[in-house]
Amino acid sequence: MNRHLPLKTIAWGIALTLVALPIIGVLNGWFASQRWPIRKLELRAEYAHVSAEQIRAAVSNHLGKGFFALELVDVQDAVAKLPWVERVEARKHWPDTLSLTVYERRPFARWGAKRLISSNGVIFSVPGSEDMQGLPQLSGPDERLAEVISFHAQCLREFSGSGLSVRAIELSARGSWRLTLASGALIEIGRVDALARLHRFLDVWPQLAASGNGPPVYVDLRYENGFALRWALPESPSPTPPPGPEPAGQV
Repeated sequence: MNRHLPLKTIAWGIALTLVALPIIGVLNGWFASQRWPIRKLELRAEYAHVSAEQIRAAVSNHLGKGFFALELVDVQDAVAKLPWVERVEARKHWPDTLSLTVYERRPFARWGAKRLISSNGVIFSVPGSEDMQGLPQLSGPDERLAEVISFHAQCLREFSGSGLSVRAIELSARGSWRLTLASGALIEIGRVDALARLHRFLDVWPQLAASGNGPPVYVDLRYENGFALRWALPESPSPTPPPGPEPAGQV
């Protein structure tokens, strides 16, 4: 009896394999790949920059595949290639439905000339980004992106209540900071003690603003114990034209 026990075990193993293999094959799309095809697509998205038509076009090649043959990773990758898409969640619902939730990138600022920064601090490119308005302009080496974003947040706090508004922040390759105000004025901060020098200027700005000269056109904070300002030259009054001949009287 003991000699036949291994043979029975092998036989049971073969039988179980023959039963399980078709099931596994179907579940993995090896067999019957066109059975139970996906016919419905459910979409959840913001549709601020990505349209439903774009999403449908991206997954069109995957619709019609069998329920078990459809690979969700392939669907996610196809939709994620759309320029404004940040993340995709994909699920299948028996018997014939594919459900997608699409999360768009939310632009936080411009980065350089043609790229954008998303709200989670990722640089990305999309067609037509150079035409977008109303975003702060940040620039610098890509590897120092986090530092520029942090400095921008600090500048917003420093300038709060000053009456001045920061439009652009630039970090040069050598590590020198420059701000551009909404008025177009430039503020050169330099590489050393950037926040301390900016704070020193803003401390006395209320007294300077009281002079009635308006915002300066240029501020240089690259001095150890002070700063330099340049104001716009006052416009010269237009000369009064000489009086013309008086109109002739009626006779």
